[in-house]
Amino acid sequence: MKNVPVIDARQAAAKVRSGDKLLVGGFGMTGTPVHLLHALAETGVRDLVFIGNNIGEPGLGGSRLLRNGQVRKAVGSFFTSNPEAVAAAHAGEIEAELIPQGTFSEALRAGGAGLGGFFTPTSAGTLLAEGRETRLIEGREMVFIEPIRGDIAFIRARRADTAGNLQYRMTENNFNHAIATAAGTVIAEVEEIVPAGEIDADAVHTPGCFVDYLVQANVRLEHLGVSASIKDSGKKVNARRMAMARAALGLLRRGDVVNLGVGIPTLVADLISPEDGIILHSENGMLGMGPEPAEGGAMEYPVNAGKIPVTALPGASYFDSASSFAMIRGGHIDVAVMGGLQVDQHGNLANWAIPNSPLLGVGGAMDLASGAKRLVVTMTHTNKDGTSKVVENCDLPLTARGAVNVLITELAIFEFDGGGMTLSALMPGSSIEHVKRHTTANYRISDSLETAAG
Repeated sequence: MKNVPVIDARQAAAKVRSGDKLLVGGFGMTGTPVHLLHALAETGVRDLVFIGNNIGEPGLGGSRLLRNGQVRKAVGSFFTSNPEAVAAAHAGEIEAELIPQGTFSEALRAGGAGLGGFFTPTSAGTLLAEGRETRLIEGREMVFIEPIRGDIAFIRARRADTAGNLQYRMTENNFNHAIATAAGTVIAEVEEIVPAGEIDADAVHTPGCFVDYLVQANVRLEHLGVSASIKDSGKKVNARRMAMARAALGLLRRGDVVNLGVGIPTLVADLISPEDGIILHSENGMLGMGPEPAEGGAMEYPVNAGKIPVTALPGASYFDSASSFAMIRGGHIDVAVMGGLQVDQHGNLANWAIPNSPLLGVGGAMDLASGAKRLVVTMTHTNKDGTSKVVENCDLPLTARGAVNVLITELAIFEFDGGGMTLSALMPGSSIEHVKRHTTANYRISDSLETAAG
């Protein structure tokens, strides 16, 4: 059995050359090889193509490379959480390429598997499909995606043995395994290195044949300026939002596998009890999420897609992002509940971009909208200026076409079928006249119109 060389972070950084395609693991700051990235920020390397889900929080991880002007192009799915990355892209200081999160993970997997690309329903009919080959496959429009490979990869794992076999902690796997397969040189930052054989063969997540170098870096994140304690999740809670969350919960059934998006959908999780028998899925690699812990943080607990620490219920499981999105595209997620910027009478959803707005991320929304068996959208009925968000035709960039099954606003619940949208229930305190006044979409009124429970 080979021994994988153990080097330090500076030696690892010296292996990167200007112009390299650098693959970087991590989701938010979870599972991110921060020590390797910080060492690279101390070098004179330039013109990097940074390929990762996100580019790091301001001043941390890949964001240090950005501040130094070392990044020429960023390829990933969600840069919005770093205002510096958004500003740099809008100013033309870097080129930014957005890829839906599930497409990103699968493109990495395809690159690592030596495939020439694949077709996916995700992003069909949206701006992100423009210029790409499309085909109708089994009645669905599919978009062709090229594989992703890099010159060098930085990943992070919890544990390695001297043969290079890796284990990840909880949701720290995310994109790390796929990235480990998809680069010419792979350097793994790990907290612990043990002799070969101490990691049971059944417990290896990434086999050692993918790993070229190990760097031991077991400093806690708080030593790098990253809080490891529970942070305020920033949830907006009021009577109307909770009424919408309760209405969404009423659509879920025992045994459903459910993905909850950010915003109002996160409130649904607070209403679910173990007795409901609902299984929560997170696209960053977890099935069986429980509530937020009372104390502790990302070093002790998994994190959800909102980067908030959560608990794991009995029977929970962890996996990498490619497996997670295979669950979504493969129809194994029963219900996705997500927010929206616009929904139109044809069941089209727009929720990821506003022209001339500082947004630079699509995340997993396109995958979930097109892949879940049922899509429930929760959103406010109007914009701040009073204009309707329930419209005849979306004029914002689409997330998915004809995908919405149920729309819940603070005024009403609408259901969609092939013939259009139907007003099926009024929310507490609303009226048919109120809904009509604030809706520009065309809709029918159900013969059995009711008022949702408050």
